[in-house]
Amino acid sequence: MVGPRNAKLADQIKVILATTIERRVKDPRLGFVTITEVRLSGDNREATAFYTVLGDDEARTGTAAALESAKGMLRSTVGQQLGMKFTPTLEFVLDATPESARHIEDLLAQVQAQDAAAAAASAGKTFAGESDPYRKPRDLADDDQ
Repeated sequence: MVGPRNAKLADQIKVILATTIERRVKDPRLGFVTITEVRLSGDNREATAFYTVLGDDEARTGTAAALESAKGMLRSTVGQQLGMKFTPTLEFVLDATPESARHIEDLLAQVQAQDAAAAAASAGKTFAGESDPYRKPRDLADDDQ
């Protein structure tokens, strides 16, 4: 369970990482990166930072390498600004949310196209029997008499 202190600390680490990456990391491999979320372990010893990168696979690979090489400087900056007894180790993970959202949007577009094709195919068609083949309670009362 994540407590309010843990969540507040994760938010502070997210802000520190984002500003430090923007201002102090001068690696040419670093693309347009956004820290989307930071998750802390229960004992606050490990922090996982999720990030997204604008660009292609080459930009993602370069950014991952740049973040990996700047990890020590980023960790010491987090430790200095938070003043914690133990500074959490940092792990950077590419956030898969945009790719998942794109995949879901593609699936929804496919289903919408299939629904439109089914609606076009059923236009002007009629039922083989009655439009409502189910018996109603009113019909049952008529049969009993």
